[in-house]
Amino acid sequence: MTANDKTAPGLFVTLWPEMTHFYQFKFDARVQGIRLNPAMLSVEDVARELSSLPTADVGAPLYFDVKGRQLRVEKVLPAKDKLVLRLNHPIEVETPTRVLFKAGNDRARLMALQESGRRLEFAPGADSGPEYVVKPGESLHIRHPSMRVNDEQLFSDIEQDKIRVARRYGIRRWFLSYVEKQSDVDRLRALVGDADEIMLKIESKRGMQFVREEYVPQDNVRLVAACGDLYVELDEPQHTLSALKDIIAADPYAIAASRMMLTITQNVRRFGLDRPDLADFAHLAWLHSIGYRTFMLCDEICLESELLDPAVNAFAAWGEDLP
Repeated sequence: MTANDKTAPGLFVTLWPEMTHFYQFKFDARVQGIRLNPAMLSVEDVARELSSLPTADVGAPLYFDVKGRQLRVEKVLPAKDKLVLRLNHPIEVETPTRVLFKAGNDRARLMALQESGRRLEFAPGADSGPEYVVKPGESLHIRHPSMRVNDEQLFSDIEQDKIRVARRYGIRRWFLSYVEKQSDVDRLRALVGDADEIMLKIESKRGMQFVREEYVPQDNVRLVAACGDLYVELDEPQHTLSALKDIIAADPYAIAASRMMLTITQNVRRFGLDRPDLADFAHLAWLHSIGYRTFMLCDEICLESELLDPAVNAFAAWGEDLP
């Protein structure tokens, strides 16, 4: 029995104030919290959007997602016949090696590191990838065992500026990406001060090591099984299942996030159906059976009202039918 066995399932979504459906779901009683993901936005964009919010903290509470050591494209550099980009963090890795983009759905061959590991140069030619355009703000994955992020400055200057803007506009709840050790949490606390709640996103093998060997429950802190990246980062996709079990064992109030109810995208757009497939309900039921009581939908579903509306309806109906 977990500490939250009798708690009705709660739902988080990811939205941004400029979205036309933001207020529809902020004031939807079925939504427990809203994650603000500013990864693709400038500091100025963040300030403009947060300044438009009502001063009163009414409706679903807002959580600002802070990017720590997660690798993101800071700039795509001009180059002929090959991809060259600059990262938000310097890295070390043996080359050549494969780099994954688009949540593992695209890839390219990294040939060399420059600028102390912040400039990445990829193999030339269309056959070497990536297939799709890479844009600033996108995340990427390097699964080679030699891969290391130089986290001396865990939070980039831009990220620290975003945190300051979020605090200025009253944000007191936070997600932290790619948590891998307690010092990550301590460094976030030093930047955000008193926090109502901090959600620690577990998204890597080292993050799972932190959960299994180091994590100690803390006031106002919850773990998040961030399956979008965790699924890609682990050695085998099926290892995500044991990771989910270990996370809820370490924190009975942990959140299961992403890679759920994904069939609703196809069902709505291709078939005009306003519900996910049975497999998605079975997935939710399995997560519930091992102890999860809070869930968060992926960004893709949340981007459009035509997808999020039926997803929230289906989730609520599933919750009401639980024995």
